[in-house]
Amino acid sequence: MAKSPASKPSKAKAASVSTDAIANRERPATPVPYKATKEELLKFYRDMLLIRRFEEKAGQLYGLGLIGGFCHLYIGQEAVAIGLQSALTPGKDSVITGYRDHGHMLAYGIDPNIIMAELTGRAAGISKGKGGSMHMFSTEHKFYGGHGIVGAQVSLGAGLAFAHKYNNDGGVCLAYFGDGAANQGQVYESFNMAELWKLPIIFVIENNQYAMGTSVNRASAEDQLYRRGESFRIPGLQVDGMDVLAVRGAAEVALDWVRSGKGPILLEMKTYRYRGHSMSDPAKYRSREEVQAVREKSDPIDGCKEDLLKMGVTEDELKVIEKEIRNIVNASAEFAEQAPEPELSELYTDVLVENY
Repeated sequence: MAKSPASKPSKAKAASVSTDAIANRERPATPVPYKATKEELLKFYRDMLLIRRFEEKAGQLYGLGLIGGFCHLYIGQEAVAIGLQSALTPGKDSVITGYRDHGHMLAYGIDPNIIMAELTGRAAGISKGKGGSMHMFSTEHKFYGGHGIVGAQVSLGAGLAFAHKYNNDGGVCLAYFGDGAANQGQVYESFNMAELWKLPIIFVIENNQYAMGTSVNRASAEDQLYRRGESFRIPGLQVDGMDVLAVRGAAEVALDWVRSGKGPILLEMKTYRYRGHSMSDPAKYRSREEVQAVREKSDPIDGCKEDLLKMGVTEDELKVIEKEIRNIVNASAEFAEQAPEPELSELYTDVLVENY
């Protein structure tokens, strides 16, 4: 049995900073949990709950055969996308990720209806129903995928960061990848160029402990992934990815570093997915007891709820939010089921870029 993820950073120690290879240069500040107002924390709670309920509904539709192909759910990792992307400037900063992408789109304010319609392969989907779960895209929101090839998005993220710097638009690229992709060669080529050119990019490793089906402790010789940038002189932070306030605090530090022209930074988010790698994964490589233990001790939504109750928010107020979110998600599923499929002629469109 793989090492339990219960060893992730606690709320008392929200982040660690890699220092070995950068002892003689400036280092980022050690992050502290973000001090959210009640209104901000309510929004974090609502946005995380939207991702959780949306993904649960997507799982149901997959089981009914309304979603085909691959479908990778984000359940358990909600604090990462919400904590990081709540600190970005929409329309200015860009986001790119792998194939577990629904949560990141919702975190960037994209309409749940067109995301769910894409999952079900409908013409109203954000990629006209032709991309599905793994290949979503919105240039309007500066969300650049949704990529099915493991680690491919890291190099593309470096390209987005280069464009931000070249155009001098003040934007930052947030490039997500997983603990499995952290062993891909192109990741390190991207690290090298990003540091050489001081690109405005935040590399985010969503370490959910298992990649596809092997624990990070067995698959990676260096399983403290925030150290992976050291040989390129890229500083790293290890963050409790189950705590939205710890994540937002790390986002503030990372953005300050990158926007100051100091080059890239690496964030390792110690998080955990409750479901299998994809809907077709029975997840027999870990015990039910392990998953339940994480749910009980570290669930990001439950933790946020506890903080809200301490701030004076009532259970009745939270029930109103729950009802609102369920209505939004049910409406998105109904929209997706009723929307028409693409015309057959769509098979021949969007194959090549026609405007140069």
